[in-house]
Amino acid sequence: MKQGYLFIACLFLGLFLFSGCQQESVKNAPSDVLVHHVYFWLHEPDSPDAREQMQRALEELSTIETIRYAHLGVPAATESRDVVDHSYTYSLMLFFDSKEDQDSYQIDSQHLQFVEENQHLWERVIVYDSVKW
Repeated sequence: MKQGYLFIACLFLGLFLFSGCQQESVKNAPSDVLVHHVYFWLHEPDSPDAREQMQRALEELSTIETIRYAHLGVPAATESRDVVDHSYTYSLMLFFDSKEDQDSYQIDSQHLQFVEENQHLWERVIVYDSVKW
């Protein structure tokens, strides 16, 4: 009987601590962080050569100094719903400490070279930039 109460107490304590951690991380996120999320649709998404070139290029692009964090991705195998778009080939999510860092990234020679050398691979690109309200 005591073990059951101990388990429930530990469970509630864990949930309390976990929820507190989540709230803290959101509260402590710098207000000037800029998120730059880019979606790419390749002309030939099934081409191993095109995919290899694009992946190498995105990995190299993500090393630019003003990028705080980078997430390179492909569509997740989540359920198909009207609000979920699985049609893109690659996503690139970059986090910058400020708008000025993102502005610097846009004119960085490495970024300009990425566009010049790889734009023939994609048929469509969409960018979503956001900041904390």
